[in-house]
Amino acid sequence: MTAPVSDQVDQTPATPTRVGGVRRRLGPGQIIGLMVVALFAVMPFIDVNVPALLPGVASSPGSLQVLGIALVYVGVAMSYDLVFGYTGLLSLGHAMFFAFGVYGTNLLMDRAGLPFVLASVVAVVATTTSAALIGAIALRVRGIAFAMVTLAFAEALTFFLLSDPLHITGGEEGLAIVSSELPDLLRGVANLRWVYWLALVYAVAVYLVSRFVAGSHAGRTWQAIRENEDRVELIGLVPYRFKLVSFTLGGALAGFGGSVFLVLARGASPSVASADFTLALLIMVVIGGAGRLWGAALGGLIYGLLTLRLNALGTSGTLGGLPDWIERTVSEPLFVLGVLFILLVLFAPGGVAGLLDKLRLATRHARS
Repeated sequence: MTAPVSDQVDQTPATPTRVGGVRRRLGPGQIIGLMVVALFAVMPFIDVNVPALLPGVASSPGSLQVLGIALVYVGVAMSYDLVFGYTGLLSLGHAMFFAFGVYGTNLLMDRAGLPFVLASVVAVVATTTSAALIGAIALRVRGIAFAMVTLAFAEALTFFLLSDPLHITGGEEGLAIVSSELPDLLRGVANLRWVYWLALVYAVAVYLVSRFVAGSHAGRTWQAIRENEDRVELIGLVPYRFKLVSFTLGGALAGFGGSVFLVLARGASPSVASADFTLALLIMVVIGGAGRLWGAALGGLIYGLLTLRLNALGTSGTLGGLPDWIERTVSEPLFVLGVLFILLVLFAPGGVAGLLDKLRLATRHARS
């Protein structure tokens, strides 16, 4: 099996570079990716108002927080794409690893007095171990049974966070972040640009790790398992081991995202562990394009901006010229995302990435 067309290295000549003394060329897709990362990197210095999408100028604290949370969704969506899009595992408990990162980092800062960086590292290691253990159990079954097992684990964690039997999770109110253990650069509104850059580094790191692994022997085996697991077993490979690696890596990257999200959200809430958030991740991947890392990233960005801005858009008066029922409907993120999800499933199963691929092919045919 080969990697999806959109994730293969474009062979079209472009900008030459030297890596290890070997002359290589960057493809158009790589150049566009670098330009997008550069644009996000300089966002804190851009005093441009983006109506509807952002609450103020791009460099304002409110806008940077919205963009930072959206970038975390970008990274978590790509981590779920490794599990669902590449390996074909419909996990309904991926959000619990994100919650492990959020709550684990905060509890380690609060109870153990660890600084943020060390607490994040320990939380990610613990999340990785938990993902391996849960995956070792859940992957004993396939299909719907696997989805139900992962859902059961996620629901158990949500119940634990809400009931707070050990009096450590804060129950329904959650936990406020332990600001005293944060580095000075990550404290206060004045330093929000550094928190934003942390979210950007997280998203880029997830993409690079996922891209490397997806292009390796393990990544190609994941795609073969997605297409026909029985055939993979017949050729002498053990699908269980490869699925466990995918499940564990996806959980580890999601846990890393939870640590970053904690700083942006300034606290931990039980909603981050719910099955609803896992379904949100599924929507992100399907909207962007399952099995396409950049597609999942785009889906995460779209979901983040819509969920964070549609409610505010409805109350800002921007939609005041529309009929009342349309204004109320458009300002509901779940409704808009649900309609978008249905339309893409019916008319564009490849998501936004598939639509862009079709547009690119149509453009090439028109030129020829």
